[in-house]
Amino acid sequence: MNEEQGQQGTGTGGDFEEHLRELLAEDANAIRPAPVPYPAIRRRGTIERRRRVAAAGAALVTLAAMPVGAYALAGGEGGGNTVASTPPAGAAPRTPATPSAPPTGPARPATEDQLLDGITFGQAVDGLEKCLAYDRSHTRGPSGFRTDLGAAEEYRIILAMNSTGDSNAPGDGTYVVAVKERPKQTRLICNVKDGKAKGLNTSVGSDDVPGAGPVTADISGGKLYRQSVLDRGNWKLPFRWGVIGTVEPSVARVTVSYGGATSRAALDHGWFVASGVLNQQVTVAPRIKGYDADNKLVYDSDEDKNYEKRLP
Repeated sequence: MNEEQGQQGTGTGGDFEEHLRELLAEDANAIRPAPVPYPAIRRRGTIERRRRVAAAGAALVTLAAMPVGAYALAGGEGGGNTVASTPPAGAAPRTPATPSAPPTGPARPATEDQLLDGITFGQAVDGLEKCLAYDRSHTRGPSGFRTDLGAAEEYRIILAMNSTGDSNAPGDGTYVVAVKERPKQTRLICNVKDGKAKGLNTSVGSDDVPGAGPVTADISGGKLYRQSVLDRGNWKLPFRWGVIGTVEPSVARVTVSYGGATSRAALDHGWFVASGVLNQQVTVAPRIKGYDADNKLVYDSDEDKNYEKRLP
């Protein structure tokens, strides 16, 4: 091989080697991983953290505005899960409120003026209970029949006042008047002396009579405003008196005149109750007048043929 051919061979091999090195370098660059973009990753992480904090804040605001019983947390795509609230561990379970029991015992009168002479409501109730116990223990009549007056809590006390003893029933005491509407209208007048029931007058059913007016005096109420016929003209004075009866709803006012003085009656659930004190002997029964809402006279006992106008 001459000198020219040797130089050409050497040149050809060098070019090949150089080309091979270039190819290897290109392959190395092609498979070498790109540099990690640390600034971009850090910036993306900061943005993501801010987004999560904002979402958590919005969820807390939603929880504060929603009822305690249940709340909803919305997901990133609008989905949500409803979570029911539960009491904390160890907390006593809630129980529904129980309605208060209805009051027991008789009802009070419509006005305090119906409890007279310092008699308290408790004392009036005690008197009523003694009267009903007296009735239950009383011997039955020959027929064996006796009306059951019921329990004290069924009644409403409409009058309590002092009673004056007379020749027929010596000894002062207390009158208690009570009424009930069901199952039948019932009225009782009981006299209590020395802590015991000494006399009981009852009326069961309405006292209404044909042609009666809008005001009706109680048929047995005379015992409240007169003394015994044995003492006629010689009553013990001063004398506490009372008048009771029924009124229709159209009656707005009732007055009772007795012994020269006039008292305005209390209206109590269809009953009227009047009272006063006599300081003089009388022979004429109380005069009762009823008025409507326009102050028009609608009843006068002086014109009532069923009303006894003079005392026996």
